[in-house]
Amino acid sequence: MKKHVLVALCLGASIVSLAQNNNPEKLDTVVLDTKTPIARKNSGKTVITIDKETLENSPGQSVAEVLNTVSGIEINGARSYDGQNLNYYVRGGRNRQVVIMVDGVQLNDPSHIANDYDLRLVSASSVEKIEILKGASSVLYGSGAATAVINITTKKASKEPIAATISSTLGTNRPTESDKNTKLQAFTSHATVNGTLNNFFYNANFSNRYTDGLSALAAPKGEALFESDVFNRYDGRINLGYHISEDITVSQFFSFDKFKAGFDNFDFTDAEFRSISEQLKTGGHFEWNYKNGTYIFNDTYTWIEREIASGFPSKYDSDSYTFDTYINHRFTNQLQVVVGLNGNFSSFNSFSIPFGETDFNQDVDEDTAKFNIIDPYVNAVYISDFGLTVNAGARLNIHSVYDTHLVYNVNPSYAFGLGNNTLKVLGSYSTAYITPSLFQLYDPLYGNEELIPEENTTIEGGLEFASEEGFRVSALYFNREEKNYVDFVTIDPDLFISQYLNIDETFNTSGIEVEVYKKFGKKVTVQANYTNTQADERFALRIPEHKANASIGYKVTERVFLGLDYQYVSEREDTFFSQDTFMNEDVTLESYGLLNFKINGQVTKNLKLFAGVSNILDEEYEELYQYQTRGRNIHTGFTLNL
Repeated sequence: MKKHVLVALCLGASIVSLAQNNNPEKLDTVVLDTKTPIARKNSGKTVITIDKETLENSPGQSVAEVLNTVSGIEINGARSYDGQNLNYYVRGGRNRQVVIMVDGVQLNDPSHIANDYDLRLVSASSVEKIEILKGASSVLYGSGAATAVINITTKKASKEPIAATISSTLGTNRPTESDKNTKLQAFTSHATVNGTLNNFFYNANFSNRYTDGLSALAAPKGEALFESDVFNRYDGRINLGYHISEDITVSQFFSFDKFKAGFDNFDFTDAEFRSISEQLKTGGHFEWNYKNGTYIFNDTYTWIEREIASGFPSKYDSDSYTFDTYINHRFTNQLQVVVGLNGNFSSFNSFSIPFGETDFNQDVDEDTAKFNIIDPYVNAVYISDFGLTVNAGARLNIHSVYDTHLVYNVNPSYAFGLGNNTLKVLGSYSTAYITPSLFQLYDPLYGNEELIPEENTTIEGGLEFASEEGFRVSALYFNREEKNYVDFVTIDPDLFISQYLNIDETFNTSGIEVEVYKKFGKKVTVQANYTNTQADERFALRIPEHKANASIGYKVTERVFLGLDYQYVSEREDTFFSQDTFMNEDVTLESYGLLNFKINGQVTKNLKLFAGVSNILDEEYEELYQYQTRGRNIHTGFTLNL
């Protein structure tokens, strides 16, 4: 009952806002939900874009921190020390139900238990924009696109023959318990050289992020702080391309990423453990624009190696090749169809040191731990001349381990013209699948080759209103159903026998997401969002029932910008393994609110200075039980364009 009351209240508040605002605003273009550029008013989803300006006004923040301000998304670990593992909680889901893409290509790490991609390997300094599509989207984006698709677009080359940008941020990195640690211990640097010479273009960049001063674990109350755990990431990327003609473009990139992160013992004691992740990537883009459409071919080859130096040493390496090729053909002004083929080829090795020995032993071999996925798909978008848009499609998942699997999507929407304003009513019924990971299939102790993919079904319904003068509000209700959930099940507790199994039960998660955006003249921008998540009890761990974000931006002059933002996270349930009872115990993490301030100014045509204060009130809080989080910290820096 509580859930339905909240839905009614939020939808009612949105409708009241519609009645009170008659200011028009032009709607922008979206692509992610259809792979077809269409006006936002014709999109049946609430695609969220974090644009270049927003990213430039958030210097020093990681990609995970920026994403944490989006409705429906909770990235647990983003507020802790930089080396903390990240958990992607979107609409009550987990990491394996979120697809991470960079420049249109899905990324994954076959050596991870969940096959998910680590956002810590992505430098925010090289990002042009981020688009987020929530809901089941496997028709266009394949395995894992059950709760969200996050597409990260890297920065493009300058139109000038040569251009360069250098940026640097330095700041404190202290926990709330320490009033003495005010040293500068967080450093981010980025440099890029790029340009266009006739038909040739290039872009080369390098980034580094180093932090000290913050421990992974919080020391017990009244005890001295644990030793800090250093995080050090550096990455580089070069992209070379050529415009063969006005209609044909080809490019190829090469990149490396590496980070080292200290961490502590799982029994909540201080330790000098270390995790090292290295990544090499290469991939290409081919685009041909012809009279009635576009042909695209994207691919990426990724090699990842991870090493864990702890009480249980281990090493992993994985290879993954992914391609996505499709043609988007416009049959008429009203009908566009995307036909594509998506493929993924993955394998991994794992090594550990058996108890009592000193040398690594191979546990999983890539000759066994591998699979191939080939997915043909089709999606059509029909845009009528009276406001109706229908987006529908299907994908056939052809997997080398289990039988084929079909997913589909039906997404109608209707846009009403209210003078210069638009009111859009939308709904969708979408299915998705999550492929069992190589670890879940082939691990010698816990793997199960009989696993079949998890199935997700999402039903959505909502409203979006937009005016031409800078006001937009949306309210969306979703209900997500999970079947064939892959879980780690204890079969015989006496003999400590466990295995990954598909669960027969069906699980439900529902909620609402409300977004409000308003621009007052040319100086003030206000935006806010609220998320209510009613997660199934089995999956509610660390997921807040209520989460809200609000921000206000003020352009003092054309050169000076001030920003203030606030985030509220309600109580969450967590669990930990007790060293006293040798059992998992439940604990409630208290709610908290974080207030942040930022300022930047264009000092000269080429030089911008910025500064900020995070967690102004020095709020003490936990993301994970007994793990450290950041207190009040300051940062400052510059961006120099040459």
